[in-house]
Amino acid sequence: MQMTITEKILSKSAGKKNVKPGENVWLDVDVLMTHDVCGPPTIEIWKKEFGENAKIWDKDKLVIFPDHYIFTKNSHANRNVEILRQFAKDYNLPNYYDVGTADYKGVCHIALAEEGFNLPGTVLFGTDSHTCTSGAFGMFATGVGNTDAAFILGTGKIWERIPESIKFVFNGELPKYLTAKDLILQVLGDITTDGGTYCALEFDGEAVFEMDMNERMTLTNMAIEGGAMNGIIKADEVTMNYVKARTYKPYEIFESDDDAKYKSIYNYDVSKLEPLVAKPHSPDNKDTVRNVEGTKLTKCYIGSCTGGKLSDFTNAAKIIYGNRVKVPTFIVPASTLISRQLEEEKFNGISLKQIFENAGCYIAQSSCAACLGGPSDTIGRAVDGEVVISTTNRNFPGRMGSKKSDVYLASPLTVAASAIRGSITDPRDYL
Repeated sequence: MQMTITEKILSKSAGKKNVKPGENVWLDVDVLMTHDVCGPPTIEIWKKEFGENAKIWDKDKLVIFPDHYIFTKNSHANRNVEILRQFAKDYNLPNYYDVGTADYKGVCHIALAEEGFNLPGTVLFGTDSHTCTSGAFGMFATGVGNTDAAFILGTGKIWERIPESIKFVFNGELPKYLTAKDLILQVLGDITTDGGTYCALEFDGEAVFEMDMNERMTLTNMAIEGGAMNGIIKADEVTMNYVKARTYKPYEIFESDDDAKYKSIYNYDVSKLEPLVAKPHSPDNKDTVRNVEGTKLTKCYIGSCTGGKLSDFTNAAKIIYGNRVKVPTFIVPASTLISRQLEEEKFNGISLKQIFENAGCYIAQSSCAACLGGPSDTIGRAVDGEVVISTTNRNFPGRMGSKKSDVYLASPLTVAASAIRGSITDPRDYL
């Protein structure tokens, strides 16, 4: 039986020779991840259903990252972190990365990769919809609710339906004015926010495999914005080099059979694509940057699991170098490692951090920050009447703060160019 990469990984996890879309199977989970928003309710449900003497199925496979609402004085947010801290202490958890310590890592989806938890051929579940980011490593990764996570916490298993797969093939060499963010916005505009519902979005083609892991994670990160169960890219030498630099754990590489069955296949010639934005208030509200150029802005934001990686800041720095921003512009590294890399990586002999500081940008501590709105003292949060352009993943009303704000989603190149002019600008004007 011919299978896609997603079907092969789930077949292995289910202990079956083969599986097919629509089939329900029990999966053995390799990693469960949670954070400060969903961790406390997951723990509460787990204790209620499994009893006060409940045991974690495998402490080495549980990973907890405080990252969402952490740099705030909000007492409710602080209480959530304290619950995680106490839980980690009570159960002697080896993979708890506490804020305020040297162990703190930043945004969970990027930290999972950096800390070597993303392994080709494995199965990862997380209490966050953007857990699909990890699919860039040739693995199955998806988000679940707190109840399902509590069941995994106690058993290491979950009951799932095998998804159909949709393939997106990006042919050709990626032009210097395009990034992975432009490609995924093209996909979302074509299939809409429910066009991939409960499907696996598989990304392929020369343009994809010339990308580094940071850019590949941008593609899979926003699979959920199309309603998908997971996004996935087969592992190659780039993947293996990244993984081997971070862990010695064994893994297995799968790839789709040539005649595997797909629900649909989309082919793109990247030389014919343009820089894109998602206009308010949906990630699939696609338009070219040229069509909305000149829209006045009040704020620019470069950060999040989608747009706060090293490649994102490298791209932004190429445009911002030697210029001053005209509107408040926030630089929010997705991880503490990336924060350090901003000081180490150079463009034209100047560190990325210095380039942003010279331009008048605000550089924040690593976290999810304003991507999910957050408490009123969250840095970069949108307020009433603001028009923001951002590298984040969602622009629903209130997503980045006020429901009375407008958020445009774009690549770091487009956000950087827009920051310089104070209005939405095509990055080709600066490249």
